[in-house]
Amino acid sequence: MRPRLVLGSASPRRAELLAQLGLSPDSIRHPEIDETPRKGELPRPYCERMAREKAAAVPAAEAEVVLAADTTVALGRRILGKPERDAEAAACLRMLSGRRHRVVTAVAVRRGARLWQRSVESVVKVKRLSETEIRAYLASGEWRGKAGGYGIQGRFGAFIPWLQGSFTGIVGLPLAETAQLLAAAGIDIHGQTG
Repeated sequence: MRPRLVLGSASPRRAELLAQLGLSPDSIRHPEIDETPRKGELPRPYCERMAREKAAAVPAAEAEVVLAADTTVALGRRILGKPERDAEAAACLRMLSGRRHRVVTAVAVRRGARLWQRSVESVVKVKRLSETEIRAYLASGEWRGKAGGYGIQGRFGAFIPWLQGSFTGIVGLPLAETAQLLAAAGIDIHGQTG
């Protein structure tokens, strides 16, 4: 019998990506943590810390496997968080317009006191956006709840002519790395148990 899988995320995108591995979480428990970056904290260490803290914050029985992740959009050393208002989202989109940026997704898997972690970094090029395109994207509402104010899997995909790295990592859960971590914790996507 495989251990129970707990998804430490309220993100519907992460649940959808897990389904691509043939997995459905036995439970979804949203971690409550402070996601404020520390003074001078760089994007990748920040993202890795968030994933670890999310995994640690989810209450779980000893035999349950907790999967948590964090996705961070970085423009140079700057962390672009999840905008809360249209004006903040517009500012993010204007900063990303015509430039390359990095998307880091860190995954943490916890079973009891053991923790496995990986992070994946991808590079994304955004075409130069017109004000009309920015307004239309803001009106779609797809930016809500997304790091950097966009989701590559939706309408914003039309603004991305090039990327290097993990598409599923940019969406929010790099599948190859996640499958390896889950297997290490005793959950095999091929139906075997650990």
